[in-house]
Amino acid sequence: MKRDFEFFNPTQVFFGRSAMENLGAVLSQYGDRVLLAYGGGSIRENGIYDQVMEVLRACGKTVTEFSGILPNPTYAKALEGGALARACQADLILAVGGGSVIDCAKAVAIAAVEEGDLWNKYWEGKQPLDCVPLPVGAILTMVGTGSEMDGDSVLTNEETKRKTSCWDYAIYPQFAILNPEFTFSVPEYQMVSGIFDTLSHIMEIYLSPEDEDNISDDFAEALMRSILHNTPVAIANPRDYVARSNLMWASSLALSGILAPSKQEDWEVHQIQHQIAAYYPSAHGMGLAAVSPAYYRLVCPHGLPRFRRFAVNVWGVDPAGKSDREVALAGIDAMAAFIRDSRMTPNLRALGILDESRLAEIAATCNLRRGGYYTLTREDVLQVLRESF
Repeated sequence: MKRDFEFFNPTQVFFGRSAMENLGAVLSQYGDRVLLAYGGGSIRENGIYDQVMEVLRACGKTVTEFSGILPNPTYAKALEGGALARACQADLILAVGGGSVIDCAKAVAIAAVEEGDLWNKYWEGKQPLDCVPLPVGAILTMVGTGSEMDGDSVLTNEETKRKTSCWDYAIYPQFAILNPEFTFSVPEYQMVSGIFDTLSHIMEIYLSPEDEDNISDDFAEALMRSILHNTPVAIANPRDYVARSNLMWASSLALSGILAPSKQEDWEVHQIQHQIAAYYPSAHGMGLAAVSPAYYRLVCPHGLPRFRRFAVNVWGVDPAGKSDREVALAGIDAMAAFIRDSRMTPNLRALGILDESRLAEIAATCNLRRGGYYTLTREDVLQVLRESF
């Protein structure tokens, strides 16, 4: 573990079929007024809404509902939620849904206690929070983002065509209810999108310096192999509890901070996808899948030993008779095959982007990170986008 590090994760997790049985006890630690945040209404159809409301009523909570949070949640929606939270004097934001709902709830927790230009201060400006946000709790219904165990809130500003994140320890969920059965009704498209989002989170950390023998990389390889094993099982039988529970916990661990010690972390694939989504709203994991093969082929020569290890230890590439470069590229080819075989989005056209007219604009506005093996230029970003088209 060559690099010094800090590790802290304040989220209390209740995992498994009985996880909801803990909700009443944990709610007793907060005040009487709850802002219930959720998305387009699927939790009403699958019965999760009724389960949550039954517990809230039994605990004597006064509930104000904040619904209609869409995928790629917007800054405007977060401000709307913040105003509602202030009006009802909420003591807790309870997010029931996937990563979009939880990300938005974290932003609402900030907007509830501080007004003004929060976007330029915290999302674009990346300033540390100088307020105390409302506490957030999460009941997870879709796997992928890891937002249930991290301090990120990713929003889209529709006016400026920017999608970016605010991070702070203060917006980690205080608790998270993780019942894999709550994910059984998620459509396959969203399920596999979330799976690649998880895999991408791990790759963004793993495929970066430092390259010394460290336990973070060992953890990452084990999680990636588990995802590769469990994905076809979950596709074949979406109600397979073992597969869905493994995929759920892998997603939470991926961004919990446990893989990050002694790593610089890349995150450029996410920057590219975020800017794509700012122009073309789309499933996050599918956008990552569309650009990842082209991105990693570009970066691979700059971190060849790590990409060779990735190919052999994760994708099972036989290195016999191959150069390091051939082994590394075979690993990326195996990833591209996994994307196709898992019915993920293999390119931008399949994502629904049918013309190249805005690719140059996306490249020109994309954040350029410096944590990976190679810092892209804007021309490089445009090359990735064109090769992913």
